[in-house]
Amino acid sequence: MIETRAVAAFRLLLFTQSQYLNMPKQITDIRDFLQKARREDAKLVKIRKRSNQTKFKIRCSKFLYTLVVEDAEKAEKLTQSLPPGLERKDV
Repeated sequence: MIETRAVAAFRLLLFTQSQYLNMPKQITDIRDFLQKARREDAKLVKIRKRSNQTKFKIRCSKFLYTLVVEDAEKAEKLTQSLPPGLERKDV
């Protein structure tokens, strides 16, 4: 009985830790975001435009990085400065 509780507790611990590892990482600095976009393991960038903000999401091998830009001009400049080899998806 004690072993099964210990195993169940261990499984719960692993589940909660893995859940936090898979959470997206929010980036607030545009330069840091562009550095991550230029990495070799960056596969895809999703751009979601709304009336008041633009969200950029970069899928890397381990994490999903997000950046929220409120200014439309900065968002347009950032869109133009993304690497050309990176797959782009407008949502």
